[in-house]
Amino acid sequence: MRHGEAGWHSVDQQRELTEAGRYGTGRVVHQIAESPWRPREIWCSTLIRARQTAAIASEILNCRVTEKPFLAPDDDPGLCLDALLEESPATRVLIISHMPLVGALATLLVDAHRQGIPFMTSQAVALEMPVVGPGCADLKAQFLP
Repeated sequence: MRHGEAGWHSVDQQRELTEAGRYGTGRVVHQIAESPWRPREIWCSTLIRARQTAAIASEILNCRVTEKPFLAPDDDPGLCLDALLEESPATRVLIISHMPLVGALATLLVDAHRQGIPFMTSQAVALEMPVVGPGCADLKAQFLP
């Protein structure tokens, strides 16, 4: 999931969600909550807008949030893939991050390359991976605000 819409009134590291961003996030997370892909935990970037998005998701989904240092906008999606390899294959994780990372990660997991697909703010996709690895995921659903 990409974080909700954030304002541009401050430096990138301090950008906070707008009212529209909070609303869009809530809409998408309610869709996820009613889907068969409801997560059991949430990983998020350490940036404020991702943490605020994760807090909304945590409240709706009743999930634990863990901040991960490898989920910043320009991080290598392979680092996230490595962390996913350490998890149980049955674990459902909602990853909340930024562009271009979310696009690059989704593309790596589905198509085994790193040319990222675009994500709107608050957009989420459900990927199913019987085996964790590049090109091993199937796109099962898309959630839009």
